[in-house]
Order: sequence, then C-alpha cells, then structure tokens
Amino acid sequence: MDTPLKIAGREFQSRLIVGTGKYASFQQMARCHKASGADMVTVAVRRVNLTDKSKESLIDYIDREKIFILPNTAGCYTADDAIRTARLAREVGLSHWIKLEVIGDERTLFPDNFGLVEATRVLAKEGFVVMPYTNDDLVTARRLIDAGAAAVMPLGAPIGSGMGLQNVAGFRILREMITEVPLILDAGVGTASDAAIAMELGADAVLMNTGIAGAENPELMAEAMKNAVLAGRQAFLAGRMAKKLYATASSPLEGMVAR
Repeated sequence: MDTPLKIAGREFQSRLIVGTGKYASFQQMARCHKASGADMVTVAVRRVNLTDKSKESLIDYIDREKIFILPNTAGCYTADDAIRTARLAREVGLSHWIKLEVIGDERTLFPDNFGLVEATRVLAKEGFVVMPYTNDDLVTARRLIDAGAAAVMPLGAPIGSGMGLQNVAGFRILREMITEVPLILDAGVGTASDAAIAMELGADAVLMNTGIAGAENPELMAEAMKNAVLAGRQAFLAGRMAKKLYATASSPLEGMVAR
C-alpha cells in the first residue's frame, strides 16, 4: 500500500505536478490538467493578471476546488526579485507556497544556487512553504534544507530540453542522502519513460510542463505521464530484480522426466 505525497503536512493524491505555460489555449491547458490527474499545478506569478479582474486569466481555467495552485518565481534572476515576487503572490491571495526559482544564466536557465539559498532562508522565516528549483548537487540540497526548504527539486536536464534525467548517479545519491523532505524531479522530462525512470529511482514526485504542452497531442501525453508516474512509483515500491550478466532460466528444469 502506498501513502499520499506529503509536503509540509499537506497530502496530495497525485505524484505528478504540472505547469500552465506553452499551451495553445487556456481551454487546452484545462483539458490537460484533467487528463494528467494532477492535484497541484504551478503558475508563474509574472503570467497572472493580478490587477484587472475583468480580463481573462489562466487562473479562471483552474478548478481550485480540486487543484492546488503553486506559484513560481520564473523569470527572477536575483534573490531579491524572487523574494518580492513570492511576497506578491501571497499578498494577492495565490498562496504562501512558492516554487522558488532564482535563475543564474539566461541561456541555460541553470539556477543561481547562492541566491537560491539566500531567498529560501528569507522566505522560510516569513512563513512560506518553499520548494526550490535547484541543480542535482547534494551539498546545495543540504544547504537548502538547512535554510528551511520544504522540498528539494533538482533538475533532470535543462528546462524545456526534453532530454530526460541525465545524471542518474547524482540523482541516486540525492535519493539515498535526502530523507528529511520530498525529492521532486523538476525540468527536462520529455516523454513518459523519462517520468517512469525518475519514479523508479525513488523520486517522490515529478514536475513537468513542456513535456506535455509541447507534445503533438498534449492531452494524450498528459494521460501518458499520469500512467508513467504511477507505474514508476509501483516499480520502486515493488523493488526491481537484481541485474545479472548471464541468463537464468525462467522455467525450472528439476523434476522434469525424459520420455
């Protein structure tokens, strides 16, 4: 029997977290959310209309009775900017939870880990539930947890690349060493097998956006990702067989009588 994903004391039934960007329309986004089975979606604060309530907003297409909104600080390149954006999200009633992004390089979108730790420390002290997007470095993960992070979210590959988990050894080390908070793969998932592999390696959840929104059939891919995360989780709980160099017969030879 599995248990629900738990972050900062809150339970989620799905271990798939999805985004809200790059869809052809808000209607398509809503259909994909439903197909994915996700009960948490991340929303870039900068993309939300926070002033003119008379205009259409992507928030209008999220069923907030069924789906928890996780604001994110996408597009922030300094700790101060990310902190301000998180505070704005809370002030306008989005949430006191934040997917924290402090980008260090414009081309690769790799995180600025120094700024990330600084922003995590400030926001955690202010009562935010901080879920930082980081690289796959154990030392950085430890510092984020010490700073008050409620989860650690290492990238699998560059954002939007679709290359899948590139540093399997590094992720396995993180899984073995990080037990205090959930370990969530964030960024790089391109197809269902990428999500399944991450879950088989012990990820507590997988967060993705482009892998669904960029597919030829986003709704079908959303359903595929849901099934992949579930299958990967089940495989992890089941425990895979040991790898062997040589063959082992599936059918026993003992007890067979020659005729």
